[in-house]
Amino acid sequence: MGVTRKVLKEGNGVDKPKKGDKVTIEYTGNLYDETKADNNYRGTQFDTSKGRGDFETQIGVGKVIRGWDEGVQQMSLGEKSILTITGDYAYGEGEVELKAIN
Repeated sequence: MGVTRKVLKEGNGVDKPKKGDKVTIEYTGNLYDETKADNNYRGTQFDTSKGRGDFETQIGVGKVIRGWDEGVQQMSLGEKSILTITGDYAYGEGEVELKAIN
């Protein structure tokens, strides 16, 4: 349970964000697919910052999912990694209620 990190490209190894730092990241979110081991288990894409511009946020303070709060703080500047995040560190088992159709 939690977050694991697979480094695809090493960063500078020195500069790591700390709790409360503002970070700028580029990301792509994919569903985990156990049949796609040859593609790092990346299944259907559900979100990306590519084409919309980099994403800026404070890290480690609950403004993003817990998996990002913890995983991004393990990275160093320039690093590119795959963060595999369990549901309890992502959006969890949420409920959806359709309130209206406009």
